[in-house]
Amino acid sequence: MISTTDLKNRQEFEKIVGEANVQPWDEIEPLRQQQMIQSFAPETTLQGIIYPQTQDELSQVIAYSHQEKLSILPCGSCSKINWGGLIKSVDFAVSTERMNQLIEHAVGDLTVTVEAGMKFSQLKAILDQKNQFLGFDPTYPERATIGGIIATGDTGSLRQRYRSIRDMILGISIVRYDGKIAKAGGRVVKNVAGYDLMKLFTSSYGTLGIISQITLRVYPQAESSGTVILTGEPEAITQVNQTLLSSALTPVAVDLISTNLSKVLGLGDHIGLVVQFQSIPESVQQQSQRLMELGEKLGLKAIYFDVDEGNLWQQLKQQIWQSESNTSILCKIGITPTSAVKTLMQCQTLGVIHAGVGLGVLQFESVSSETLLNLRKWCESQGGFLSILKAPLELKQQLEVWGYSGNALNLMRQIKKQFDPQNQFSPNRFVGGI
Repeated sequence: MISTTDLKNRQEFEKIVGEANVQPWDEIEPLRQQQMIQSFAPETTLQGIIYPQTQDELSQVIAYSHQEKLSILPCGSCSKINWGGLIKSVDFAVSTERMNQLIEHAVGDLTVTVEAGMKFSQLKAILDQKNQFLGFDPTYPERATIGGIIATGDTGSLRQRYRSIRDMILGISIVRYDGKIAKAGGRVVKNVAGYDLMKLFTSSYGTLGIISQITLRVYPQAESSGTVILTGEPEAITQVNQTLLSSALTPVAVDLISTNLSKVLGLGDHIGLVVQFQSIPESVQQQSQRLMELGEKLGLKAIYFDVDEGNLWQQLKQQIWQSESNTSILCKIGITPTSAVKTLMQCQTLGVIHAGVGLGVLQFESVSSETLLNLRKWCESQGGFLSILKAPLELKQQLEVWGYSGNALNLMRQIKKQFDPQNQFSPNRFVGGI
């Protein structure tokens, strides 16, 4: 039975956003409910989801939440809501999914400004009409919102050429804990002195405030694209990878894939290197040929994709990210690039590592906490980390999911306190229970 206070809060939110934009828990679709449950600590309940349709409505929702000391879970389409630590003591989710308008597309300036709830697939379709594209490759491109992609730092394979997603953000608007709107970078009305909001809010997992608008750098589409896959012995893959990364070749993506993933993709029983080139046709062909010749000299099997290239990359991503099992575990890892091949051989599971930066993902259908701790120790011994993104509730209760051992925890807590003094945004989701 709903309490008088809960009913009052719901009615107040309905006054701000309209009755149709407040969704009680029992009316949320089952799939979204399940995703949210996987993000909650035991005995944590959610009253419902609020869907502001404008930045002004979002501001009013957050201001009322602050006034009534309500804790909220910021989200977009909830495609990655179950990533990170278990959330404790939350009252409402606030989704930007219905804030999905194009604000401005400056075609000649190669910039685009959108509301945070616009889906990546929707923005991609808009940019396709002008032969432009975004320099990142998110996990769930059909469902993921731009705000959610930034909040989780979800860059993908294109990081090799276009760097991290924070490097593509030119401007950002956020709603603070008290409902006030702050802006930084391009399209600036008000700057928050002393902080780079674009970097702070990237990978903040909704713990500092809610992103409402973003201005992004976009790029002209290349005339041609081609992908080379090399498979074979780990020593040869290591050598060709190091040679490639120190050469004058200019790939947009360089991914190492585990033996298990090679098998699933029908590429054989060896570890693989997947390299994508995009440029004018002559350049793509020449660079691909040079890489294939280098691989073959080292005894590697070489395959070239151009016509069916898009399907190849889609299949690679789906095999890693889109397991239908409720028991599957996804881990984000980081190691020194020179340790990438050794790490994939150590893991013996579905895995991909972006070779130029050493960041990657491992997927397990079932794994013990002891095995994950041993893998974490291995990654740390190689100058890196292992964080658990998605896992069954029982496993997340057993382990500290982030595995952070650096010395910046106190600084992060101070920033959290300044941006969210009442701890109302995503309580306990981030590193160290922030």
